Amino acid sequence: MAEEAKGRINLLTDQLNQACYQYYVLSKPQISDAEYDKLYRELIELEAKYPNYKRPDSPTNRVGAPLTGEFAAIKHLVPMLSLDNAMDQSEIEKFFDFTVNSLKKHRVNFDLLNLEFAAEDKLDGVAVSLIYKNGLLTRGLTRGDGVTGEDITANLKTIKTIPLKLKTTQNGDAVPKLFEVRGEVVIFKDDFAKFNRERIAKQEEPFANPRNCASGSLRQLDPTLVAARPLVFFAHGFGANEEREPFSTHQEAMLRIAEFGFRLPITFSLCKGLSQMLEKYAQNQKNRLLLPYETDGLVFKLNKIEWQKILGERGRSPRWAIAAKFPPLEEITTLKKIVVQVGRTGVLTPVAELEPVLLGGVTVARATLHNEDELRRKDLMIGDRVVVRRQGDVIPAIVAVVKEARDGSQTPFVMPTNCPACGGIVAKRQDQVAYYCSNKKCPSKIVGRILHFVSRSAMNIDHIGVQLAEKLVEAGLVSRPADLFYLTFDTLIKLPRLGKISVEKLLTKINLAKTMPLANFIYALGIKHIGEQTAALIARRFETLERFKNASREELLEIKGIGPEAANAVIDFLAEQDERANLQALQVAGVQPISLSSFDNSTSTAPDVLKLAGKKFVLTGTLKQFSREEAANLIRRLGGEVLSAVSGKVNYLVVGDKPGSKVQKANQLGIKTISEDELTDLLSV
Repeated sequence: MAEEAKGRINLLTDQLNQACYQYYVLSKPQISDAEYDKLYRELIELEAKYPNYKRPDSPTNRVGAPLTGEFAAIKHLVPMLSLDNAMDQSEIEKFFDFTVNSLKKHRVNFDLLNLEFAAEDKLDGVAVSLIYKNGLLTRGLTRGDGVTGEDITANLKTIKTIPLKLKTTQNGDAVPKLFEVRGEVVIFKDDFAKFNRERIAKQEEPFANPRNCASGSLRQLDPTLVAARPLVFFAHGFGANEEREPFSTHQEAMLRIAEFGFRLPITFSLCKGLSQMLEKYAQNQKNRLLLPYETDGLVFKLNKIEWQKILGERGRSPRWAIAAKFPPLEEITTLKKIVVQVGRTGVLTPVAELEPVLLGGVTVARATLHNEDELRRKDLMIGDRVVVRRQGDVIPAIVAVVKEARDGSQTPFVMPTNCPACGGIVAKRQDQVAYYCSNKKCPSKIVGRILHFVSRSAMNIDHIGVQLAEKLVEAGLVSRPADLFYLTFDTLIKLPRLGKISVEKLLTKINLAKTMPLANFIYALGIKHIGEQTAALIARRFETLERFKNASREELLEIKGIGPEAANAVIDFLAEQDERANLQALQVAGVQPISLSSFDNSTSTAPDVLKLAGKKFVLTGTLKQFSREEAANLIRRLGGEVLSAVSGKVNYLVVGDKPGSKVQKANQLGIKTISEDELTDLLSV
């Protein structure tokens, strides 16, 4: 067992040192942060059990990164320590308990429920130290190995958010003789995207992520090149300090630093007690993508500096602070193969099939590659190790290739010359990068069109998903949107894995879709260049389907917000014989889109399609057949109004499972309460 542990310690030490070099020195990571953290923790545990096998070059002896040798090495006035990580809520709780027990051990009096911790974004950038003497910036250092950093003063002076001279406070207090500000150099996400686009236009290799871009920028030997990069500095603490009166809390220090002219992390705040810490952690994790910069966690620091000193440090990290990490949004995995999907317009889109990896709490196994040009630009090959990121926390994308991991087994990808769905000829238009299937009857194109037609923003027939759409097309029951409205119970019940209740619900949803607003209907048609907003503008102008069918190019161009490209697309669509036939079949089936003015001017004498006009509803509890949003949309479609609170104006309170206090108030006011089934009856046209 001991020999196995020794071998594992040696292997982990070598792996982590190499990963550290790739990440910090070359800015070309070969493993993800999450994988590094996992291996690092394993090494710590093994070294604790077998301290005799710990090597002098173990990364656990190191605080930061190795020095590159490109800049002068300068010793820090006060060591720049790293933070221990908490990987989830339970480890935040352990940190809190440790802090409480340590304070009790030192006989510190405090209020458990109001024990204060400062909370700030854990910025994913480059940590630096700024030294001011008599208010003037005299030196700027990287973290380096935590004891010694690299002198990058000239580069840091080019960053506009770093004051060259400290501002005097509002009270006119003199600046300290010596003051060291510590923080993070980052690049805003929008600036990073723009900067990468410019590099691509110059045929330069784009950066994998904002952190690598910031790191690479600060290592430029020419400060004029650094000045051209959109770097931003955020302060998160201080080191050496010769203030006349020492700070009593971290919050006080941060406010003073802000007065000196620095930006603080956007979500900086105080938390009192464990419950507020956990609430803040959950809130910041949920909203992380709304921030302008990359953040991979939340840092908690015991607020009272006197108590920080009591807790002290444990070698490489303070005991009074913790970095609560979020689930990663970026990982490194293997590109197993590339498949081609055919969309509703016939565009062939390459899609990467990946070795499954956990990103932000979601397992990702596929990522879009957009088009062949994008694939070639990134130099992707089947078998590559790739950096995968959840863009916008939703859509997975490959952002870079780890070329250093190539071993010769990787193979290039070639776009097919025939459609993988129908075998039709694949063509590429001269003015576009996309490849198209030329077969109008391609089943994948039909499935894609049906899925768009039934989507929530279109006709909202949510009982039709990918599998059912494919079954309907394969069975020959649907070849165009109009066919959906000719489906019958007897036909659908014959499809595999579709029971009686499912069929009834599906037919109900299809029936309700006959009276969707005209804007939704126009968007559902899938006309090129016509999105939701444009469809709404067109619907507002023409009001009825009949008038829309006879629209002229001139009338379309009269609409503010409609350009020649969109107008031409509508005219071309309406001129196609197949599309005219589809529209005619929809009308024959009873599809009667409602104009916006019908909603605006609905009255108690409204026709049957607006049977709920003038009625006000409130929803409470959990519904089974619909989400509350869907139920509200269905009510509005029939002319009803959905309110958020119960009052004397309400006609119906719809009660689902586990309702709230609204039921009691409705009973007190004599408001009629109805079940979900009764609501469904009201919605039936």
